[in-house]
Amino acid sequence: MASWFLAVPALSEMGRPDYDVTRMVFTYSTLPRLATALIAGAALALSGALFQQVLRNPLADPTTLGVSAGANLALVVTSLFLPDLLGAGRDLVALIGSATAAVIVVSLGARRGFSPYSLVLSGLVLSLWCGGLSAILTYLNQRYLSSLFIWGAGSLAQQSWVIPLSLLWKFGAIAIVCAFVMRPLSLLDLGESSSTALGVRLVRLRFIVVALAVALAAFVTSAVGVIGFIGLVAPTIARLSGARRPAQLIFWSPLIGAGLLLFADSVLQLAAGGLGDFLPTGAVTAIFGSPLLLALLPRLKIRHRLQQSPAFKRSRRWDGTAPVIIAAAGLLVLLTVSVFLGRDLNGGWALASGEFSYDVLAIRIPKILAALTSGAMLAVAGSILQRLTGNEMASPEVLGISAGATFGVAIALFAVAPGFSGQFVFAVAGAISVLVVIFASSRRSAFAPERVLLAGIALSAMVDAVVGVLSSTGDPRAVLLMRWMSGSTYLIEGSTAATEVALGAVLIAVSLAVRRWLDILPLGPSPSAAVGVPLAKSRFALFGLAGLLTAAATLTVGPLSFIGLMGPHLAREAGLARALPQMLGAALIGGGLMVAADFVGRTIVSPYQIPAGLVSALIGAPFLMLLMRKRVVG
Repeated sequence: MASWFLAVPALSEMGRPDYDVTRMVFTYSTLPRLATALIAGAALALSGALFQQVLRNPLADPTTLGVSAGANLALVVTSLFLPDLLGAGRDLVALIGSATAAVIVVSLGARRGFSPYSLVLSGLVLSLWCGGLSAILTYLNQRYLSSLFIWGAGSLAQQSWVIPLSLLWKFGAIAIVCAFVMRPLSLLDLGESSSTALGVRLVRLRFIVVALAVALAAFVTSAVGVIGFIGLVAPTIARLSGARRPAQLIFWSPLIGAGLLLFADSVLQLAAGGLGDFLPTGAVTAIFGSPLLLALLPRLKIRHRLQQSPAFKRSRRWDGTAPVIIAAAGLLVLLTVSVFLGRDLNGGWALASGEFSYDVLAIRIPKILAALTSGAMLAVAGSILQRLTGNEMASPEVLGISAGATFGVAIALFAVAPGFSGQFVFAVAGAISVLVVIFASSRRSAFAPERVLLAGIALSAMVDAVVGVLSSTGDPRAVLLMRWMSGSTYLIEGSTAATEVALGAVLIAVSLAVRRWLDILPLGPSPSAAVGVPLAKSRFALFGLAGLLTAAATLTVGPLSFIGLMGPHLAREAGLARALPQMLGAALIGGGLMVAADFVGRTIVSPYQIPAGLVSALIGAPFLMLLMRKRVVG
């Protein structure tokens, strides 16, 4: 109704001889866009300031805690499957998605005393999965590809005053509520014990403040999509400018956030020209917000150091032989079924036999071998990362190498347009470039595991933003990029599979050769140094090896598979504690999971094929949520 009233002046003036198109565009498009940028920037900055103050975490904001990504995923799922709900309550859908993400992350943080590392790692991993699943759903609905990408990456384009006016009253109402909780929020600076003694009810205060911050992020995401890192940058600038008390921080942060988002959008408009309405502003904010997150990592205080997982202790029950033999036998059965069993032209099950069996197997076997090798490499990379960090949530996806490979493929498709072998070269170059940046940013901390992981996630967010900009252009090559990101084995040929197998054999052999380091390093820095293991050099080499494994595997199964998370964990559950049997078991399990994902994707909706990476991601999602609920290190 509001949009109809706002459109009345434009309709009435169209018949007048002095009707001015430029003035109408300025009144109903340019000015609303400016107002939206100011209000959305202020709301996100206030949300970030509230998160940082109540959680005592300088890196907390709607992006790093996964709140915006949760809202975005909820809106994408609803728009694709239950579009009628959007008309009834778009804000409610976004609020449910944001609240769900916030409950997961905050509940995990509460178990670890709201450790900054636990909160940020949990939030960014959740954000990674939500963003990846949103992208995959968009790929499966290609007719909405351009519009969903532009909106999902944060578009401020407007055609009326409806959105800015709606955001204004919501922001105003929440700001008024914030004024009433300012005093108890300020008392948190005295510490939990002192603030409780002064009458502050911590549980209720945290619930109210987190709810306010979540609502702000949800309303903005519902209106304009995901705008990243404004909630991180604005409070940081406010602190550097002298805002020390919570009242000062909460007052100045929205003003700075409004100016930042307006500045970013203005730069985008000037640089893009006529394409400004089709490029997402949120991607621009992520591009300059991620480097700030990298710069802030050295200041992050880890209140709860990484602890050795009980799963890494030597097991007296297993010597590693029996579980590895069982895993190998299971993999052999999976390979046999996957190679010879499939669907016929009528949709029924059939064995590969007869005059066309050679042709069928010539197409099917390379895909299976590539999936097997990629799954094994990801699982070994996950084993290395998890043993290095003592963190069962660590996986190749959160290291950022997968995002680097994606960026390389995007550059190849949009700038050079090579064949598959050329994409391979660009993907490796992108992955190695990201790895170099991560190492450079973590060198001062002697490649401390928590710094490397957080740096990888921050850089992954920036690379994903660039890929989002490329994908939002509407170029047909964006469909090819999305197909690759979903982990489709459709284009795998014999030569490609042979290259993948050779790479996997070499890299996995090197990983097994450094098993002594992986047995000693989880014991801690002091025992490692006592037996002569060079801490910084060994970490550098092992993180580099994990990066190469991830880059090679990502070329086949895409950047989001969670095999690197599931394979090592299942190997530990089988009793494989030492490095050598654990990596062997993880490789067999990871390879088997990818072969199973490829088989399911090929047969479940025959004659159509669901990408293997998508199938494994859908399997890994509940597994990840369960693991995050059970254990989080801090």
